[in-house]
Amino acid sequence: MISLHRSCFLNNSGISGSSSLFSYKLNKLPPASVKATALGPNSDTNASVLIENNNAFKEITQDHTSFAADVDINLTVAGGDREVYYDDAATEDQLVTPWSVSVASGYSLLRDPHHNKGLAFTEKERDAHYLRGLLPPTVISQDLQVKKMMYSIRKYKVPLQKYMAMMDLQETNERLFYKLLIDNVEELLPVVYTPTVGEACQKYGSIFRRPQGLFISLKEKGKIDEVLRNWPQKDIQVIVVTDGERILGLGDLGCQGMGIPIGKLSLYTALGGVCPSACLPVTIDVGTNNEQLLNDEFYIGLRRRRATGLEYAELMDEFMTAVKQNYGEKVLIQFEDFANHNAFDLLAKYGTTHLVFNDDIQGTASVVLAGLVAALKVVGGTLADHRFLFLGAGEAGTGIAELIALEISKQTNMPLEEACKKISLVDSKGLIVKSRIDSLQHFKKPWAHDHEPIKKLVDAVNGTKPTVLIGTSGVGRTFTKEVVEAMAALNDRPIIFSLSNPTSQSECTAEEAYTWSKGRAIFASGSPFDPVEYEGRVFVPGQANNAYIFPGFGLGLIMSGAIRVHDDMLLAASEALAAQVTQENFDKGLIYPPFKNIRQISANIAANVAAKAYELGLATRQPRPKDLVKYAESCMYNPAYRSYW
Repeated sequence: MISLHRSCFLNNSGISGSSSLFSYKLNKLPPASVKATALGPNSDTNASVLIENNNAFKEITQDHTSFAADVDINLTVAGGDREVYYDDAATEDQLVTPWSVSVASGYSLLRDPHHNKGLAFTEKERDAHYLRGLLPPTVISQDLQVKKMMYSIRKYKVPLQKYMAMMDLQETNERLFYKLLIDNVEELLPVVYTPTVGEACQKYGSIFRRPQGLFISLKEKGKIDEVLRNWPQKDIQVIVVTDGERILGLGDLGCQGMGIPIGKLSLYTALGGVCPSACLPVTIDVGTNNEQLLNDEFYIGLRRRRATGLEYAELMDEFMTAVKQNYGEKVLIQFEDFANHNAFDLLAKYGTTHLVFNDDIQGTASVVLAGLVAALKVVGGTLADHRFLFLGAGEAGTGIAELIALEISKQTNMPLEEACKKISLVDSKGLIVKSRIDSLQHFKKPWAHDHEPIKKLVDAVNGTKPTVLIGTSGVGRTFTKEVVEAMAALNDRPIIFSLSNPTSQSECTAEEAYTWSKGRAIFASGSPFDPVEYEGRVFVPGQANNAYIFPGFGLGLIMSGAIRVHDDMLLAASEALAAQVTQENFDKGLIYPPFKNIRQISANIAANVAAKAYELGLATRQPRPKDLVKYAESCMYNPAYRSYW
């Protein structure tokens, strides 16, 4: 009988179940192989193994008595001249185990994405870690690897091919993946996240190669604690979870929404510096109502209609409870792309018991508020001097509206109800007014004002006379020429934010906004648009991308040891982002700083958020660092290769 703890590694205190340099696997081996590669109570063989300690690998001689395997050396599988692996000799109807025992080998190291360096392994490392002959003789730098990968990626003309190339790299060489993304963030952000990630989710079943993250379905009900323990990393600090019901503006993609948590967490690391081993992507699969997916032979999720009501609530409650039990109170749980009816309920239910954050509601609100605060430096006045009209009254729209009202109230000491009156929302049935209040969902009711009913957006513009028009509808080309011209007629510098993702769902394009407003619009979008030339002037559209906010926001929560999210932290993040827009940016028409400085931006946001956590008494990491910006920078993950010895 052979048994072994799965994915165990050796550290200073013995054997643990996470973060392994190598995965010690178990199979039924011939006696000679067992004696040579496994350390059991009857073996007189010492094996050379590698451990990770203080970012370096040390070679030690491990005595057999402390190894975690219980190996019966008398096991006989094959003998004589036919010493072969058991599964090689097995017939198709025989059961075999996928586990195998091996000491640290170069072959395994090259296939470990956390530690693989490819051709960047030095001559000494190749000798020390059994890599001779497994690599071509040349040794190159990580910078040259980055150059080579960018050359390869740029040869692809289809964005989805670039996405797949990046995902393959992440699964083979993690540090090179993040180095590539950090050094080329403006070019690669649209590849690993919106808009390309939307297409990736739509086609996730057909492009699926290897699992990333945890898939928790209704089949795992009652076993979620066990499922979480199957994940090899134990020190988890950030979880991004989706149920796939409202992926971007694309609707219900079910289990294939996993691309969103994976993409978001890639940005947590690349932009916010959160260690990748501390990140866990999760998809909660309760079925899908998307008939096309249910009939797709390549669909990877449950083939059933979505669970609702008590069945859904019990699964989510089991998940939230298991997360807290396994990872503690300070693990950040980010809800992503849940449908409206669940998103608000989950945030309200768990906001007082867990460290939770909804990027669609709170992250979007924070980044949009930052853009508005920056835009005021161009148009003048305060937030309270402006009127706001939204097309879209779901998670994003109402979340942004709430944060704007909260900021107006804080700046002016105006009652929150009065601040809300400066904001009007249009949904699929028209302007939200008091005469509709009995039929409104609860999150829309604060925006039901005394006004005559209006159906068409252009009439709502002329009726409410907004200075700011914000689109969160998920419906493309709804800011028509008539609507933009109406905004331009009312305002010398109309502020127009077309926020819906992906690009195909944007309420209008940058070119349309600048052209129809005769170059006077202050424009930002959710997905990227190319610069626009109008009458000899080049306008660079801003991108109100949540990636400005959530990586730094999460880092601030982690580094302060925060136990709850407070609205004042969102305001602090907005203020930090708006403060980093320079006059040079304004001169180009930008109301957001360039993404090339995103790590410094994230450090400043993290510092502001952490400062607010300490001020509110929600921080547990003591004592408070003297310089929070420098502390944030020191906490950031560095993807440069480590030296192994």
